[in-house]
Amino acid sequence: MDKLTSMKVFVYVVEQGSFRSAANHFNLSATMISKHVHSLETSLNSQLIHRTTRKQSLTDSGQLYYRECKRILEDISNAENLIQTLENQPQGTVKINCPVTYGNKVLAPIVAKFLAHHPTINVELVLNNDLVDPYSSDIDLIVRIGDLSDSSLVARYLGDYEMCYCAAPAYLNQHAEIRVLEDLAQHPSLGFSYSSQAPHATPNKERVRLMSNNGDVLRYAALQSVGVLLQPTILVAEEIERGMLLEILPGMAPLPKPIHLLYKTKQLSLKNRTFVEFLLAALSE
Repeated sequence: MDKLTSMKVFVYVVEQGSFRSAANHFNLSATMISKHVHSLETSLNSQLIHRTTRKQSLTDSGQLYYRECKRILEDISNAENLIQTLENQPQGTVKINCPVTYGNKVLAPIVAKFLAHHPTINVELVLNNDLVDPYSSDIDLIVRIGDLSDSSLVARYLGDYEMCYCAAPAYLNQHAEIRVLEDLAQHPSLGFSYSSQAPHATPNKERVRLMSNNGDVLRYAALQSVGVLLQPTILVAEEIERGMLLEILPGMAPLPKPIHLLYKTKQLSLKNRTFVEFLLAALSE
Protein backbone atom coordinates (compact mmCIF):
# COMPACT_ATOMS: atom_id res chain seq x y z
CA MET A 1 0.00 0.00 0.00
CA ASP A 2 1.06 3.58 -0.55
CA LYS A 3 2.70 4.55 2.72
CA LEU A 4 1.88 8.24 2.41
CA THR A 5 -1.82 7.46 2.03
CA SER A 6 -1.61 5.06 4.97
CA MET A 7 -0.03 7.80 7.08
CA LYS A 8 -2.82 10.21 6.14
CA VAL A 9 -5.41 7.57 7.06
CA PHE A 10 -3.68 6.85 10.37
CA VAL A 11 -3.53 10.54 11.33
CA TYR A 12 -7.19 11.03 10.46
CA VAL A 13 -8.25 7.97 12.48
CA VAL A 14 -6.32 9.27 15.48
CA GLU A 15 -7.74 12.79 15.27
CA GLN A 16 -11.33 11.72 14.63
CA GLY A 17 -11.25 8.64 16.86
CA SER A 18 -13.19 6.61 14.34
CA PHE A 19 -12.42 4.17 11.53
CA ARG A 20 -15.91 4.74 10.12
CA SER A 21 -15.37 8.50 9.99
CA ALA A 22 -12.09 7.94 8.15
CA ALA A 23 -13.83 5.60 5.71
CA ASN A 24 -16.37 8.31 4.87
CA HIS A 25 -13.68 10.98 4.56
CA PHE A 26 -11.44 8.99 2.21
CA ASN A 27 -14.35 7.32 0.39
CA LEU A 28 -13.03 3.89 1.32
CA SER A 29 -14.55 0.92 3.11
CA ALA A 30 -13.94 0.51 6.83
CA THR A 31 -12.10 -2.70 5.96
CA MET A 32 -9.70 -0.82 3.70
CA ILE A 33 -9.08 1.80 6.42
CA SER A 34 -8.15 -1.05 8.79
CA LYS A 35 -5.81 -2.48 6.15
CA HIS A 36 -4.00 0.85 5.83
CA VAL A 37 -3.40 1.00 9.59
CA HIS A 38 -2.45 -2.69 9.72
CA SER A 39 0.01 -2.13 6.86
CA LEU A 40 1.80 0.52 8.92
CA GLU A 41 1.82 -1.72 11.99
CA THR A 42 3.27 -4.59 9.95
CA SER A 43 6.01 -2.46 8.41
CA LEU A 44 6.92 -1.06 11.83
CA ASN A 45 6.51 -4.40 13.59
CA SER A 46 4.66 -2.56 16.33
CA GLN A 47 1.03 -2.06 17.31
CA LEU A 48 -0.09 1.55 16.92
CA ILE A 49 -3.70 1.44 18.11
CA HIS A 50 -5.37 -0.59 20.85
CA ARG A 51 -8.76 -1.57 19.42
CA THR A 52 -11.70 -2.97 21.36
CA THR A 53 -15.41 -3.17 20.59
CA ARG A 54 -16.02 -0.06 22.70
CA LYS A 55 -13.07 2.25 22.13
CA GLN A 56 -9.60 2.69 20.68
CA SER A 57 -6.47 4.29 22.07
CA LEU A 58 -2.92 4.87 20.94
CA THR A 59 -0.07 2.73 22.17
CA ASP A 60 3.17 4.43 23.17
CA SER A 61 4.51 3.62 19.70
CA GLY A 62 1.31 4.97 18.19
CA GLN A 63 1.65 8.31 19.99
CA LEU A 64 5.23 8.71 18.77
CA TYR A 65 4.37 7.66 15.23
CA TYR A 66 1.33 9.98 15.13
CA ARG A 67 3.47 13.01 16.03
CA GLU A 68 6.03 12.14 13.38
CA CYS A 69 3.37 11.45 10.72
CA LYS A 70 1.75 14.77 11.50
CA ARG A 71 5.08 16.56 11.12
CA ILE A 72 5.92 14.77 7.86
CA LEU A 73 2.53 15.50 6.31
CA GLU A 74 2.79 19.16 7.32
CA ASP A 75 6.29 19.35 5.80
CA ILE A 76 4.98 17.89 2.54
CA SER A 77 2.08 20.34 2.52
CA ASN A 78 4.44 23.25 3.18
CA ALA A 79 6.74 22.12 0.38
CA GLU A 80 3.82 21.93 -2.04
CA ASN A 81 2.68 25.38 -0.97
CA LEU A 82 6.15 26.82 -1.59
CA ILE A 83 6.19 25.40 -5.12
CA GLN A 84 2.71 26.74 -5.82
CA THR A 85 3.74 30.16 -4.55
CA LEU A 86 6.90 30.06 -6.68
CA GLU A 87 4.88 29.22 -9.80
CA ASN A 88 1.96 31.43 -8.71
CA GLN A 89 -0.43 28.62 -9.61
CA PRO A 90 -2.75 27.74 -6.69
CA GLN A 91 -4.02 24.19 -6.66
CA GLY A 92 -5.32 21.59 -4.24
CA THR A 93 -8.36 21.36 -1.99
CA VAL A 94 -9.59 24.04 0.42
CA LYS A 95 -11.39 22.44 3.36
CA ILE A 96 -14.02 24.63 5.00
CA ASN A 97 -16.36 24.13 7.96
CA CYS A 98 -19.39 26.40 8.28
CA PRO A 99 -22.73 26.57 10.13
CA VAL A 100 -25.59 25.17 8.06
CA THR A 101 -27.77 28.22 7.41
CA TYR A 102 -24.92 30.62 6.64
CA GLY A 103 -23.31 27.97 4.48
CA ASN A 104 -26.48 27.36 2.45
CA LYS A 105 -27.54 30.97 2.06
CA VAL A 106 -24.25 32.85 1.82
CA LEU A 107 -21.21 30.64 1.38
CA ALA A 108 -22.51 28.07 -1.15
CA PRO A 109 -23.13 30.59 -3.98
CA ILE A 110 -19.70 32.17 -3.39
CA VAL A 111 -18.01 28.76 -3.45
CA ALA A 112 -19.71 27.94 -6.77
CA LYS A 113 -18.43 31.18 -8.31
CA PHE A 114 -14.97 30.58 -6.87
CA LEU A 115 -14.77 27.12 -8.46
CA ALA A 116 -15.79 28.57 -11.82
CA HIS A 117 -12.97 31.14 -11.57
CA HIS A 118 -10.31 28.73 -10.26
CA PRO A 119 -10.37 25.37 -12.09
CA THR A 120 -7.21 24.10 -10.35
CA ILE A 121 -8.63 24.49 -6.84
CA ASN A 122 -11.24 22.19 -5.29
CA VAL A 123 -13.37 22.87 -2.22
CA GLU A 124 -14.57 20.51 0.49
CA LEU A 125 -17.39 22.35 2.25
CA VAL A 126 -18.73 20.72 5.43
CA LEU A 127 -21.91 22.26 6.84
CA ASN A 128 -22.79 21.56 10.47
CA ASN A 129 -23.36 23.51 13.66
CA ASP A 130 -20.67 21.80 15.72
CA LEU A 131 -17.79 23.79 17.16
CA VAL A 132 -14.91 22.21 15.27
CA ASP A 133 -11.51 22.19 16.96
CA PRO A 134 -9.15 23.54 14.27
CA TYR A 135 -6.12 22.01 15.98
CA SER A 136 -7.44 18.43 15.92
CA SER A 137 -8.85 18.43 12.39
CA ASP A 138 -7.58 18.98 8.87
CA ILE A 139 -9.99 21.84 8.23
CA ASP A 140 -8.28 24.84 6.60
CA LEU A 141 -10.90 27.53 7.23
CA ILE A 142 -13.73 27.78 9.76
CA VAL A 143 -16.70 30.13 9.68
CA ARG A 144 -17.86 30.78 13.23
CA ILE A 145 -20.81 32.79 14.46
CA GLY A 146 -20.68 34.41 17.90
CA ASP A 147 -18.05 35.80 20.23
CA LEU A 148 -14.59 34.28 19.93
CA SER A 149 -12.78 32.70 22.85
CA ASP A 150 -9.58 31.38 21.24
CA SER A 151 -7.25 34.34 20.68
CA SER A 152 -4.56 32.13 19.10
CA LEU A 153 -6.56 31.82 15.88
CA VAL A 154 -6.43 34.35 13.07
CA ALA A 155 -9.91 35.89 12.72
CA ARG A 156 -11.30 37.88 9.78
CA TYR A 157 -14.58 39.69 10.39
CA LEU A 158 -17.21 38.79 7.76
CA GLY A 159 -20.28 40.63 9.02
CA ASP A 160 -23.13 40.34 11.53
CA TYR A 161 -25.63 37.52 11.94
CA GLU A 162 -29.01 39.17 12.44
CA MET A 163 -32.06 37.41 13.87
CA CYS A 164 -35.76 38.17 13.58
CA TYR A 165 -39.08 36.97 14.94
CA CYS A 166 -41.69 36.08 12.34
CA ALA A 167 -44.87 34.09 11.75
CA ALA A 168 -47.29 33.34 8.93
CA PRO A 169 -50.06 35.92 8.28
CA ALA A 170 -52.73 33.25 8.85
CA TYR A 171 -51.23 32.40 12.23
CA LEU A 172 -51.15 36.04 13.32
CA ASN A 173 -54.77 36.54 12.23
CA GLN A 174 -55.93 33.61 14.35
CA HIS A 175 -53.97 34.27 17.56
CA ALA A 176 -53.48 36.95 20.15
CA GLU A 177 -51.59 40.05 19.02
CA ILE A 178 -47.86 40.16 19.69
CA ARG A 179 -46.69 43.64 20.69
CA VAL A 180 -43.95 43.00 23.25
CA LEU A 181 -41.63 40.11 24.09
CA GLU A 182 -43.80 39.08 27.04
CA ASP A 183 -46.64 38.30 24.61
CA LEU A 184 -44.64 35.37 23.25
CA ALA A 185 -45.55 33.40 26.39
CA GLN A 186 -49.04 33.03 24.94
CA HIS A 187 -47.83 31.50 21.68
CA PRO A 188 -46.41 28.12 20.60
CA SER A 189 -42.88 28.38 19.30
CA LEU A 190 -40.57 26.67 16.84
CA GLY A 191 -37.28 26.07 18.60
CA PHE A 192 -33.76 25.65 17.31
CA SER A 193 -31.25 23.48 19.14
CA TYR A 194 -27.77 22.14 18.69
CA SER A 195 -27.54 18.37 19.02
CA SER A 196 -25.02 18.60 21.85
CA GLN A 197 -26.14 21.81 23.53
CA ALA A 198 -29.18 23.27 25.27
CA PRO A 199 -32.03 24.60 23.11
CA HIS A 200 -31.57 28.14 21.89
CA ALA A 201 -33.27 30.58 19.51
CA THR A 202 -36.63 29.58 20.96
CA PRO A 203 -39.33 32.26 21.29
CA ASN A 204 -41.13 30.41 24.10
CA LYS A 205 -39.31 27.52 25.78
CA GLU A 206 -42.47 26.46 27.66
CA ARG A 207 -44.54 25.81 24.52
CA VAL A 208 -42.29 24.31 21.87
CA ARG A 209 -44.31 22.67 19.10
CA LEU A 210 -41.29 21.68 17.04
CA MET A 211 -37.63 21.46 18.01
CA SER A 212 -34.96 20.93 15.35
CA ASN A 213 -31.27 21.57 14.69
CA ASN A 214 -32.13 22.69 11.15
CA GLY A 215 -33.60 26.12 10.43
CA ASP A 216 -35.25 25.04 7.18
CA VAL A 217 -37.34 22.50 9.07
CA LEU A 218 -38.61 25.26 11.36
CA ARG A 219 -39.23 27.61 8.45
CA TYR A 220 -41.47 25.04 6.77
CA ALA A 221 -43.48 24.72 9.98
CA ALA A 222 -43.82 28.49 10.31
CA LEU A 223 -45.18 28.67 6.77
CA GLN A 224 -47.87 26.20 7.86
CA SER A 225 -48.91 28.49 10.74
CA VAL A 226 -47.62 26.11 13.41
CA GLY A 227 -46.06 28.81 15.61
CA VAL A 228 -43.69 31.74 16.05
CA LEU A 229 -40.18 31.51 14.65
CA LEU A 230 -36.89 33.10 15.71
CA GLN A 231 -34.30 32.53 13.03
CA PRO A 232 -31.53 34.30 11.08
CA THR A 233 -32.87 37.01 8.82
CA ILE A 234 -31.08 35.49 5.82
CA LEU A 235 -33.13 32.30 6.22
CA VAL A 236 -36.54 34.00 6.05
CA ALA A 237 -35.80 37.15 4.04
CA GLU A 238 -37.35 35.81 0.83
CA GLU A 239 -40.55 34.68 2.56
CA ILE A 240 -40.88 38.03 4.33
CA GLU A 241 -40.36 39.90 1.06
CA ARG A 242 -43.09 37.80 -0.60
CA GLY A 243 -45.47 38.24 2.34
CA MET A 244 -45.48 34.54 3.20
CA LEU A 245 -44.07 35.39 6.64
CA LEU A 246 -44.41 38.63 8.57
CA GLU A 247 -41.71 40.04 10.82
CA ILE A 248 -42.93 40.73 14.35
CA LEU A 249 -41.35 42.59 17.26
CA PRO A 250 -38.97 44.59 15.03
CA GLY A 251 -35.99 45.87 16.99
CA MET A 252 -36.61 43.38 19.81
CA ALA A 253 -34.78 40.34 18.43
CA PRO A 254 -31.52 39.23 20.09
CA LEU A 255 -28.50 41.36 19.26
CA PRO A 256 -26.64 40.41 16.06
CA LYS A 257 -23.68 38.08 16.49
CA PRO A 258 -20.36 38.65 14.71
CA ILE A 259 -19.35 36.27 11.93
CA HIS A 260 -15.65 35.44 11.57
CA LEU A 261 -13.49 33.38 9.27
CA LEU A 262 -10.88 31.54 11.34
CA TYR A 263 -7.61 29.88 10.46
CA LYS A 264 -4.57 28.73 12.38
CA THR A 265 -1.77 30.83 10.94
CA LYS A 266 -1.21 34.08 9.08
CA GLN A 267 1.03 32.21 6.64
CA LEU A 268 -1.76 30.82 4.47
CA SER A 269 -1.04 28.49 1.59
CA LEU A 270 -1.64 29.97 -1.84
CA LYS A 271 -4.86 28.01 -2.37
CA ASN A 272 -6.28 29.07 0.99
CA ARG A 273 -5.20 32.68 0.56
CA THR A 274 -6.79 32.74 -2.89
CA PHE A 275 -10.10 31.57 -1.45
CA VAL A 276 -10.00 33.97 1.50
CA GLU A 277 -9.37 36.94 -0.79
CA PHE A 278 -12.19 35.84 -3.12
CA LEU A 279 -14.60 35.42 -0.18
CA LEU A 280 -13.82 38.83 1.33
CA ALA A 281 -14.21 40.51 -2.06
CA ALA A 282 -17.55 38.76 -2.68
CA LEU A 283 -18.93 39.78 0.72
CA SER A 284 -17.92 43.39 0.18
CA GLU A 285 -19.92 43.69 -3.05
